[in-house]
Amino acid sequence: MTTMLGLDLTGRPVLVVGGGPVAARRVQGLLADAARVVVVAPQLCEVLLDLHRWGLVEWRAREVVESDVDGVWLVHTATGDRATDAAVGEWAAARRTFCVDAGSGAAGTARTPATTRSGDVLVGVVSTGAPDPRRTAAVRDALSDVLHEGDLDLRARRPRPAGEGRVVLVGGGPGDPSLMTVAARRALAQADVVVADRLGPVEVLDSLPADVEVIDVGKTPGHHPVPQDEINRILVEQAQRGRFVVRLKGGDPFLYGRGGEEVIACREAGVPVEVVPGVSSAFAAPAAAGIPLTHRGTVGAVHVMNGHDGWSSAALTGLRDASCTVVVLMGVAVLTDLTAEAAAAGVDPSTPAAVVENGTLSTQRVTRAPLGEIAARAAEVGVRAPAVVVLGRVAAEGLLDGIGGADALAPQTHDTMTS
Repeated sequence: MTTMLGLDLTGRPVLVVGGGPVAARRVQGLLADAARVVVVAPQLCEVLLDLHRWGLVEWRAREVVESDVDGVWLVHTATGDRATDAAVGEWAAARRTFCVDAGSGAAGTARTPATTRSGDVLVGVVSTGAPDPRRTAAVRDALSDVLHEGDLDLRARRPRPAGEGRVVLVGGGPGDPSLMTVAARRALAQADVVVADRLGPVEVLDSLPADVEVIDVGKTPGHHPVPQDEINRILVEQAQRGRFVVRLKGGDPFLYGRGGEEVIACREAGVPVEVVPGVSSAFAAPAAAGIPLTHRGTVGAVHVMNGHDGWSSAALTGLRDASCTVVVLMGVAVLTDLTAEAAAAGVDPSTPAAVVENGTLSTQRVTRAPLGEIAARAAEVGVRAPAVVVLGRVAAEGLLDGIGGADALAPQTHDTMTS
């Protein structure tokens, strides 16, 4: 019978016998657990030698002797010599100290499980029968996949004390839940409360356990029912109640997502906060529409702007000399003004333009026209936010068609475009 235990090795002496790569892997794991590691070996591999030079481990440069086992909480032996490993195991047993024998799965009085981690959840797999490392590793890898898919409920079941909550700003991507990162799904699986925007993968909220609180702070054009200061207050207050708070945003939290303001608010309140990057619609929506923002022989730079902030000199220069692609977020409502100002600033009205609505979703639609006509065309077909505007040569229809590369601008016939 094998019993799995979690050992608190923080600050406690652990003996590792052996100086090779196997011993190095064990030492690195022990250091991650904050153990005080003593290595006994005549020579060390480069990894262990560096750890010793950095003052992270104590090295006794000689063969192991029985007295080395005195006073330690745990022993790992990995010399590669069966007789030496067996002797170390006997010395440890005589002192009622558990010993892991890395050279023999059947020897020793302790086993190291095959482990996988998801956030603060550590899962270990051991075999209760004959040692079978390949089997335990295969089971570990399968469990790792399940944990990382974010489909399990990983919330803490014991209430956290007030003041021990945390906030995670999660970039949910452009809308399609399959484009969420593993880290994003894992954070949601641990959430006690989700503070959600209108954009992004909102349908994933339906898969959360019924008792996860969802607070809707979404904005629509011209209608911001929950101001940013109130959102900041909600995040801080929920975390101070001891809750794991996920701030679910569309795209990436730091690209026009006001994520920086929320981080500052949390830090000023002493609330732990971290950021999970997301796939921005600025890049994902054009890609889903078959528009490469850079293309060899066509353009090699990208400028991303917020339509409500107006033109920057860099964006206008890039469009005038066709040296960059300009991507406009939140630009539908101001598209008429933007295009008129660009033309007045000397941008060629025939510059290709495209508007990608609901990028990556089943309702995705692409509208194309020259810069001088795109606003009227968008109004004619009823373009609505959320949408991403792409300006520049890469927005030309048929850029990737044919064998002529950047100069082959044959009409597309395989896309659901409005043009």
